[in-house]
Amino acid sequence: MPVADYTQFCEMLDRARKGRFAYPAINVTSLTTANAVLKGLADSKSDGIIQVSTGGGAFASGAAVKNMALGAISIAEHVHRVAARYSIYVALHTDHCQADKLDTFVLPLVEETERRRATGQPNLFNSHMFDGSALPLKENLDIAVRLLERFKKSDLILEIETGVVGGEEDGIKASGAAKLYTTPEDTLEVARRLRAVPGARYLLAATFGNVHGVYKPGQVKLQPSILKDCQDAVVAAFGEAARFHLVFHGGSGSELRDIHAALEYGVVKMNIDTDMQYAFTRAIADHCFRNYDGVLRVDGEVGNKRTYDPRSYMTLAEKAMSARVVRATNELRSAGRTMGDESAVGTECGTTISISR
Repeated sequence: MPVADYTQFCEMLDRARKGRFAYPAINVTSLTTANAVLKGLADSKSDGIIQVSTGGGAFASGAAVKNMALGAISIAEHVHRVAARYSIYVALHTDHCQADKLDTFVLPLVEETERRRATGQPNLFNSHMFDGSALPLKENLDIAVRLLERFKKSDLILEIETGVVGGEEDGIKASGAAKLYTTPEDTLEVARRLRAVPGARYLLAATFGNVHGVYKPGQVKLQPSILKDCQDAVVAAFGEAARFHLVFHGGSGSELRDIHAALEYGVVKMNIDTDMQYAFTRAIADHCFRNYDGVLRVDGEVGNKRTYDPRSYMTLAEKAMSARVVRATNELRSAGRTMGDESAVGTECGTTISISR
């Protein structure tokens, strides 16, 4: 199937909330990692989300260029071409972008989508995240509203964050004084401000003890009940139509019971990066350890071209990452639920909110 369009992506999110499952949203940095995600989703018959961060985009453009928007465009164009070879739907998203990077990452990508639409081409990306969590809530939402008004014109979904995800990602580290828990009052203000843009759709990342990075099971202390409290407050104030679709950031080290509790409270998208990085690198390390004297020219020998050819170990890494994608779809209950088998998709888009972990 082609990359999902706006209506199809909205349908994906609505189906997930109704069915109490979530899509894996997996960060990629190259064509190989993007291919791994597509294969893993197809193997598990799950739709999903491929996303690019600022650092991932910079890496994809090459060490000498380091242009985050250019790299993201290159990956997205590849996904548009290759996704059509698979029988699942995939959406394209950009991950955490702080205010100081909007002009060099998100806005150039929005401009690229606007240029494409002007010539009758489909959107390049489906959604973009603005991470204003380090700002005062009013300033965060002032920027979010301006973005949402522009996004609406091009059928783009906005993801924002309230509260701060702990740990570190792409070199951005939360301070010790960061607010790690979103309150119902925060989400009431989010709903009040963003619902003022009629017909627009957005995602909110609300924090409930979330931490980026990698941790042993039990080390991360989540409080999924925070999500329920936020949902209840917003529905009581604005009605059922305001109920959030939530996104879960930073899931490494989470207990499966906490993940499933979050799904019950409306999480429809879960970001997965660290575990995928490890799966990819673990396969390469295994290959190098098993073929030490082949990948290196030891003691004056010539090595083994078959083992130091990057294709040999990159193929193994792609397969290992694909297998980790399959595991994620099973844990998130999205396996076997692709819309690719359906002949028609279409519901009116509503409000979506993403929750960070």
